[in-house]
Amino acid sequence: MSLLELPSNRTEGWRWSDLSALPEIVARQPAGTVPEALPWIGCAREGPRLVFIDGKLAADQSNLGTIEIGSVQANPADHALARLVGSEGWKLKLGQDHAPQGLVQIVHVTTGGADHLPAEIELDVDAQASVVETYIGEGWANRLTSIRLSRGARLMLNRRLLSSAGYVSLNDHAVIGEGASLIVATLSAGGADTRMDGQLTLTGDAAFAEFGGALLARGTQRHDANLAVRHEAVGGMSRQVWRSVADDKATCSVAARVEVARGAQKTDGEQSLKGLLLSRTATINAKPELEIFADDVKCAHGATVGELNRDALFYLASRGVAPQEAKALLTQAFVADAIDRIGEEEVRDAFHENAMAWLGGR
Repeated sequence: MSLLELPSNRTEGWRWSDLSALPEIVARQPAGTVPEALPWIGCAREGPRLVFIDGKLAADQSNLGTIEIGSVQANPADHALARLVGSEGWKLKLGQDHAPQGLVQIVHVTTGGADHLPAEIELDVDAQASVVETYIGEGWANRLTSIRLSRGARLMLNRRLLSSAGYVSLNDHAVIGEGASLIVATLSAGGADTRMDGQLTLTGDAAFAEFGGALLARGTQRHDANLAVRHEAVGGMSRQVWRSVADDKATCSVAARVEVARGAQKTDGEQSLKGLLLSRTATINAKPELEIFADDVKCAHGATVGELNRDALFYLASRGVAPQEAKALLTQAFVADAIDRIGEEEVRDAFHENAMAWLGGR
């Protein structure tokens, strides 16, 4: 597909996105310069560590462990950016009852151009895994991830989007089986624009899915999340928790959808989309949607956008807290709703540290 065919914001699903910079990024040659220190998370249970530079595995800096490199069965469907991704990528396939052997960490370094990389995660019955992906550098990192969880499998997938400039686009397709659990948390705290798309389908009874995160934007940045969770079986539960923070002339947009099929009785679905404006020139868009065809469900959604509480700022000032520090503390408490849902302490602490670095302007 030619980049000239990229969708415009006149298309409903892309109306809050700006892809105008992508052709220029594609025309650039990557510099290939990699930082000496990569942002690994210190963990008591260290597992495989992979480094991808401009979409290619840096074998000398990687420890594959249970990860394979090869042909990936990822389905781009009808997504404009996902169709640009090739067939060669990384795979995590774990057999029945495979317990976590450590935290899987993947660092994606983009050095100026565009790179496209697919991934495939498949967990057999009762298998478990925890994966953290971190994006750094500048350019366009385009990703497509296919996830399949069998009965009772559990996957925690956490992402840090810390690229200093350019664009990061993520597309997830997940099928969640009976009693399986998928939890995805994303922190956008870099200088790049981002676009996140997710299609999660709960095909088994009592399946669970959670998809959310914190979007932090300043300057003229744009963060755009578009998610759909489809319940097709009985007793499924889903949560979508997003916290957006926009300063200057930045824009954060979240469109979250829950679909409940006719036979998916006892579904419990919840959406919480909240935005915080640090400047009145910034923009936050929130679009929660419910489409329900079953009659025995518990589904709720909420969307709010506001500013920092002036009374709280005054209280902190009266206790000697500097205005900028007070602003950062209150904003940290706001985004903590999303970050605190990360299950592993070391990962959660690292995400909080990255959020505070953004709030402090470092």
